[in-house]
Amino acid sequence: PVPSKPVKAAAPAIRVLLAKVGLDGHDRGVKIVARCLRDAGMDVIYTGLHRTPEEVTSAAIQEDVDVLGVSLLSGAHMTIIPRILKLLKAGKAGDILVLAGGVMSDEDASRLKKMGVADVLLQDTPPEAIVETVRRLASARAKERAPSSARGFARAPARRPR
Repeated sequence: PVPSKPVKAAAPAIRVLLAKVGLDGHDRGVKIVARCLRDAGMDVIYTGLHRTPEEVTSAAIQEDVDVLGVSLLSGAHMTIIPRILKLLKAGKAGDILVLAGGVMSDEDASRLKKMGVADVLLQDTPPEAIVETVRRLASARAKERAPSSARGFARAPARRPR
């Protein structure tokens, strides 16, 4: 008999919720992003059009996502994104990474990052760069949450404690 090799457990897939919040009715770009992330092996949930910040944050918490991506083309990002960040903190889910995408000025992107948005991906960001950004940020967040293996503990799951 051939000795079996230990099977390395696969890391859990990155869970991403993508949302269109407010009156913005253009969803072609977010659907392309959803497909690229799914094709890269991530679990992707798309909430559809015309969602409220409350609906989006509730769904993100219920689905235990790692990343919440909000696509905005309406110009309402400086109102909607801060509301989402506040709702996540109130729901004890401030550790969910928030990504903003769409059309916004460099100045607004910088302000959003200072508020706590993990990254801003503008409308001309290539799909490969979006996938790489989500992987990099989710990996860094998982490492932040893991206890030190030097103390003899196994690595903790990337999910929030219940």
